[in-house]
Amino acid sequence: QVQLVESGGGLVQAGGSLRLTCAASGRTSSAYAMGWFRQAPGKEREFVAASSWSGGTKYYADSVKGRFTISRDNAKNTVYLQMNSLKPEDTAVYYCAAAYGISLPTMPPYWGQGTQVTVSS
Repeated sequence: QVQLVESGGGLVQAGGSLRLTCAASGRTSSAYAMGWFRQAPGKEREFVAASSWSGGTKYYADSVKGRFTISRDNAKNTVYLQMNSLKPEDTAVYYCAAAYGISLPTMPPYWGQGTQVTVSS
């Protein structure tokens, strides 16, 4: 199994930036895709971004394209989410997710505990 721990959340003004980090541990010798989801109060959890095992394929939700960038460092078993031009509607708990294999499924089996991102207007 893979254990995931997120960090980097916080409070930022609209237009600002944050970088989230997710560190994986456990059985990390096998290829695994990683990604980010978020859940705002009163809303369902939604997909934000995903990266294939190699990092060569990346997917983004339309709402974050051009503002967020996902990257990974397999030597450190870490995935990052660089968030720029943040908007109040980006406020949510952000969750890191992972699944063994090349690509991330719609409902990954492994999740972190989440990190709060709050964007003030």
